[in-house]
Amino acid sequence: MTHQNQRVLITAAASGIGLVMADAFAVAGARVYICDADAAALDSALQTRPHLRGMLCDVAQEAQVRELFAQATAHLGGLDIMVSNAGVSGPTANVEDMAFADWQRCIAVNLDSVFLCAHFAAPIFRAQGSGSIVNMSSTAGLFGLPQRAPYTAAKWAIRGLTKALAQELGPAGVRVNCICPGSVSGDRMDRVIAAQATATGATLDAVREELTRTVSLRTFVSAQDIANMALFVTSAAGARISGQELVVDGHTETF
Repeated sequence: MTHQNQRVLITAAASGIGLVMADAFAVAGARVYICDADAAALDSALQTRPHLRGMLCDVAQEAQVRELFAQATAHLGGLDIMVSNAGVSGPTANVEDMAFADWQRCIAVNLDSVFLCAHFAAPIFRAQGSGSIVNMSSTAGLFGLPQRAPYTAAKWAIRGLTKALAQELGPAGVRVNCICPGSVSGDRMDRVIAAQATATGATLDAVREELTRTVSLRTFVSAQDIANMALFVTSAAGARISGQELVVDGHTETF
């Protein structure tokens, strides 16, 4: 799954899954440009990884995404792979207790950002007759999650957007897929578990055990598992894969 000299842009890649993906693409030979809305995390990632370049960007803002593509393509000399990784967990509450502003922000970061990145990547990929877009959905977008309405709605919509983009861009030689991670070990999942425990009155251990119980393999997945799928589907080995929902979750049975 070599990506020698491939030009890759990954959003929200200063930590977590995004940073693991950035490292994985770099190891595979790609040139990688990242962005993040967290200035401290971005500075740390760029200082400790001289093979990466990047900039501060709120990918829910059109003007900032436009500038991101200008800076990334100038540095990379073009673009071959676009990974829309940005996402926030959003509020954990019943719909009647949820502020509309919290709903809007969750939709903006998780869904609007995917549209904006595709909007700016599409003309580049059409012009060169090649390219690959990977959008990050979730198993929440397959099954739904109670008390997580905006997150579920956004991740569900990403699946539909991916299908539409694959149909639009396929004739130009551009592939579009989405990855649906399950519960991914790490700081973000710890925060999700804490929020769920607070909302339900359950203990942290009880929430974690319940999430693990829903998985056939009885384990969370790792960020590296997600990176491995991103590498595969954007490589020559995945050259005929498009419009697909690629689930990496140890097989979620039910929520």
